[in-house]
Amino acid sequence: MPLEITTVNVNGIRAAVKQRSENNRGFLPWLDATTADVVLMQEVRAGEELAREALAPALDAGWHLTMSESTVKGHAGVGVLTRSAPVTVRIGFGSDEFDELGRYLEVDLETDLGPVTAASLYLPKGAALTEDPKDAAKYEEKKRFLDEFGDYLGNLVRRRRHVVVGGDWNIAHAEADIKNWKGNLKNPGFLPHERAWVGDLLANGWRDVTRELYPDETGPYSWWSWRGKAFDNDSGWRIDYQLTNRSLAERAVKSTVDRAAAYDLRWSDHAPVTVIYE
Repeated sequence: MPLEITTVNVNGIRAAVKQRSENNRGFLPWLDATTADVVLMQEVRAGEELAREALAPALDAGWHLTMSESTVKGHAGVGVLTRSAPVTVRIGFGSDEFDELGRYLEVDLETDLGPVTAASLYLPKGAALTEDPKDAAKYEEKKRFLDEFGDYLGNLVRRRRHVVVGGDWNIAHAEADIKNWKGNLKNPGFLPHERAWVGDLLANGWRDVTRELYPDETGPYSWWSWRGKAFDNDSGWRIDYQLTNRSLAERAVKSTVDRAAAYDLRWSDHAPVTVIYE
């Protein structure tokens, strides 16, 4: 049987599950309809008790929820929904600074493809380096995260099992990953050192399975600003993706972005990104 994994930034799970209109009933109907075996969530922005309350219908239907909430209330938070209970759970990546901020979570699963480690990542957005102290602090925070997490990923990619790290990477790696790349050369998420960091991961064993499956496609974008006509004009960014080690990359056969049919049918500013492995 194939293994289907989805990653999605829910932009607040309590907001995502709300019914916004007769036609936009939120995240729960989407979850009920999906055939995914694993759903990696980012920006849950709720403690586990509140997240379980929001996801109660799905949990009653058999989904298993694993959470890493942030010590900063209403901020970040990652979760993993699985059809079967994880064998092992690991919160964080051994960081004194970041492990309590709800940015990284791993689960080990037994699947028809063999043992799989599936991780949900919410990488800091950061900021461009300016004279504003707040921008400088965000810039340095993201740089520290990239340095520390990059070292961890260097070891993780060599694990002797299938491994996937899915999430909101908050970095568009290449020009094909962002509609208005010329206008964003000095903006966080497309800064030279950020793009080089992803490039180093790909040069040292990690595989961007969506890009490998569709090497000549622009995008497919997964995030669009709520502002203006970004969604209607498909002026998006591909910042939600799945990086895998070689053994799992060789099993990837299809990748899709579940883009809403219209602006008012969105329950997040991100769209789910799904990869099927066989």
